[in-house]
Amino acid sequence: MLKVESGCLLFLLGLFSLLHHMHLVFGNEEVEALIVMKKALHDPGNVLQSWDPTDLVNPCTWFRITCGQVGRPDYNYVTRMELYSNAISGPIPEEFGNLTNLVSLDLYDNQLTGQIPHTLGSYNHLRFMRLQDNRFTGIVPRSFITIPTLQVLNVSENCIDTSVWNPPEVVNFFANFGDDSFANNPKRGC
Repeated sequence: MLKVESGCLLFLLGLFSLLHHMHLVFGNEEVEALIVMKKALHDPGNVLQSWDPTDLVNPCTWFRITCGQVGRPDYNYVTRMELYSNAISGPIPEEFGNLTNLVSLDLYDNQLTGQIPHTLGSYNHLRFMRLQDNRFTGIVPRSFITIPTLQVLNVSENCIDTSVWNPPEVVNFFANFGDDSFANNPKRGC
């Protein structure tokens, strides 16, 4: 009897450890943001087919997603998204702002539409944001000036209005990235 109870206890401890590890690998908000994004996008090349929450796979194994430790050594977050040159189209949903530990966001050379979500300004670790050559409209969100780590920003070749930047702190912030980062806006055909 003691042997059976020990076996059950060992099994339960192992199960608890596995579930705890799964929680440490990804948070529900990150998975939800990725799934909402997948549902919002048209993906003719089926590059997002591995983004499947039903099989309880860690999103760190999903195609074009990389995870790493940011801030906490015992916790993996989604830190890179590289969905460039895949002919995906559609808007980026607001929930995408829940990926607050992204370091690099590469969505360039697609057919993404709509406004760039202001929630991207909540990315505290973002260094590289490449959104060029899409069909984004509106303006570059003012919330971007709150990203303390941003080193590369490219929104060129979109349908963005860059003539409306005000007040001076916004103009000065975007000037740090150079004219090429905003070139050809709005691009031909907008």
